[in-house]
Amino acid sequence: MSGLVMPALDQKVLARRAAIVKSLQAIVPGEGVVADESGMRVFESDGLTAYRALPLIVVLPETVDQVAQVLKYCHGEGIKVVPRGSGTSLSGGALPLEDGVLLVMSRFNRILDIDYDNRCAVVQPGVTNLGITHAVQGEGFYYAPDPSSQIACSIGGNVAENSGGVHCLKYGLTSNNVLGIEMVTIEGELIRLGGKHLEADQYDLLGVITGSEGLLGVVTEVTVRILQSPETARALLIGFPTSEEGGQCVADIISAGIIPGGMEMMDSLAIQAAEDFVHAGYPLDVEALLIVELDGPEAEVDYLIGRVEEIASKNGSTTLRVSNTEEERMSFWAGRKAAFPAVGRISPDYYCMDGTIPRKELPTVLARMRELSDHYNLRVANVFHAGDGNLHPLILYDANVPGELEKTEEFGAEILKLCVEVGGVLTGEHGVGVEKRDLMEHMFTEDDLKQQQRVKCAFDADHLLNPGKVFPQLHRCAELGRMHVHKGKTAFPDLPRF
Repeated sequence: MSGLVMPALDQKVLARRAAIVKSLQAIVPGEGVVADESGMRVFESDGLTAYRALPLIVVLPETVDQVAQVLKYCHGEGIKVVPRGSGTSLSGGALPLEDGVLLVMSRFNRILDIDYDNRCAVVQPGVTNLGITHAVQGEGFYYAPDPSSQIACSIGGNVAENSGGVHCLKYGLTSNNVLGIEMVTIEGELIRLGGKHLEADQYDLLGVITGSEGLLGVVTEVTVRILQSPETARALLIGFPTSEEGGQCVADIISAGIIPGGMEMMDSLAIQAAEDFVHAGYPLDVEALLIVELDGPEAEVDYLIGRVEEIASKNGSTTLRVSNTEEERMSFWAGRKAAFPAVGRISPDYYCMDGTIPRKELPTVLARMRELSDHYNLRVANVFHAGDGNLHPLILYDANVPGELEKTEEFGAEILKLCVEVGGVLTGEHGVGVEKRDLMEHMFTEDDLKQQQRVKCAFDADHLLNPGKVFPQLHRCAELGRMHVHKGKTAFPDLPRF
């Protein structure tokens, strides 16, 4: 998958490629089609930089009609299409195909409507996650899902991967904050699902599309829920002598009925890296650091701070600070938000994992990961959304050392298998992509995977949209029993009625 050099093509293939370029240029004129190697090189990878491939052609449409025409043309010609947003995906979901068109949606970057009465905003998929909050914060609103890459990641990519973030514990993932989408199918048909209303009266196709990783269609518009900023928000910075004690504190906070606005955890390696990078004032004599944010009415926040302090003390906390100003609260989060680039300063490469476990299993899983770290002789910096058990172990390695990437991938696979073993899942927000594709059989039975592919076949019977992602093995749609979608209604002719 390196894609470092364009493959040698015979004259017949070159002529075919030239014809495709010409046809696409007729649809997207000007600089909307990139076909030279140097121009395409910037798109050879997403955030999972261990895998690279040069696309056949890159297309950057500016209008919905152009998207529809490109997809209709590719469908008619049997050409594969990989949708791409900002390219921050960490699972290889936007990895190009050497025989496919890369459809880049970054030019769809406008906020179309802000409706404060209905507490929603209509945006194009290329708008950045943080861009939504910036647009509405003047009126006291914000967009809740906040991945660490929120300054760069696009809302369309968030929909594709069902992204989360610090506030997902209390306010939900992308799927809980998207009200409607406009999407173009591989046949070039424009469909709308949901809208400014809260619920639909048919099948939850909006839920199917959110998190579908570009396998079902290309999103061209998103209606998101915006929330009023809380009256008060304060954060606690709590240090523990062991990760197990920090993990137990997380479980005890939730079992006490307290739902923080955010609850994040970092281990000693991540703490040191973040502090050296951001100088947030983190304690360096602890093995685990917990950031707990409480929001709501001031009286409620003050009461809950006392409850959390008590729980932390019972779990052996050795240091505890409470933010007294907004600047101090933001400084607590600064290191956590910058943890990934901070770790990048202490290792030539790192591999960011994404698995989710039941909260009560945190101490067990952290202890087992230390054993795996010793076994593979690779360091791990743990940074994760502790409140919902979404782990982000960062495995440190050097790609220039022969065999170290392969050893890292093996280590990562063991972590994800462990997540499933204790009752968790392979991904919490990064998606499956190519990274976890071959592990899907550890979580799903063959019948499960076939049922999922029936949904894929209903939208993309020829497997032209983002093929090679998510499913370890593709089946012909005719073998599975087709599921059909027509004008927002779904019929299952070969399956039992629900």
